[in-house]
Amino acid sequence: MFDLGALRVAVAAQGRVARIVIAAHDGSSPRETGAAMLVWEDGQQGTIGGGALEWEATQRARTMLAAGGMRLDRQALGPSLGQCCGGAVTVLTEVYDAEAVARLDGAVIARPVSGPAGEMPLAVARQLNRARAEGVAPLPRLVQGWMVEPVAAPSRALWVWGAGHVGRAIVAVLAPLPDLAITWIDVAEARFPLASEGVTRLWAENPADLVAQAPRGAEHLVLTYSHALDLELCHRLLQHGFGRLGLIGSETKAARFRSRLRALGHTPERIATIQCPIGERDLGKHPQAIAIGVAADFIRQKSATASQKESAT
Repeated sequence: MFDLGALRVAVAAQGRVARIVIAAHDGSSPRETGAAMLVWEDGQQGTIGGGALEWEATQRARTMLAAGGMRLDRQALGPSLGQCCGGAVTVLTEVYDAEAVARLDGAVIARPVSGPAGEMPLAVARQLNRARAEGVAPLPRLVQGWMVEPVAAPSRALWVWGAGHVGRAIVAVLAPLPDLAITWIDVAEARFPLASEGVTRLWAENPADLVAQAPRGAEHLVLTYSHALDLELCHRLLQHGFGRLGLIGSETKAARFRSRLRALGHTPERIATIQCPIGERDLGKHPQAIAIGVAADFIRQKSATASQKESAT
């Protein structure tokens, strides 16, 4: 996916930014086709797999920043790189400034990257037409000298209720994931860390009043500092509707909440849709350990949904 939002932010801050993307690969590869990273003079964001491949690509990108331009490099992942993957990777590097970013538009970005810039190949045109007519995003790929990449658009909305230690750990782990729009809520702006790039922050004296703003298909993680607030959030979310709802806590807390939510008029079947505890018990109770467990469950759910969609087609 072409993360146009991240590129715009980086170019606005740095002026010139090189984008490196795996355009194709044969055999084993550290990352999949479409995996990308951004590089500027004294920093970088993202990864194409690390190791010697990424180091060399980063050095090439920095030498291109001043003059700009684009280049395509095919590299064998063998002894020359000190790697033993056994495959070969084609790496595309493009330098963007504000003017170049402003020209990027649409749900799919397709451009010639090898040879003269001639007429768009029919195979590329067909993919663009299908994306426009049917909303079917093509896979990132190199097609007859053209690089085709769908623009990243969040497909999952996650609302994280609480900016304490666990909330901060969870957001830090999940925020870099593609296709995810995170909304983070607490009682005051001062509760959030100074840097929470790419995350929408909301605050209110009573955060439960913000439940009505959530999309009905959003996923929620409730992990505030207050059991009373957690209960109120669960109560309102059960009334409002949600895609998934996770609640931090022990088995004892889960049992008490089930009892109290029944007293508030919710059916046992509806209450049972709340996942509590969250995370993976074997990993422990450290905030980062909880975050790792939650993130693993989050990714597994995405994979399961993708598999179900693939089976249905």
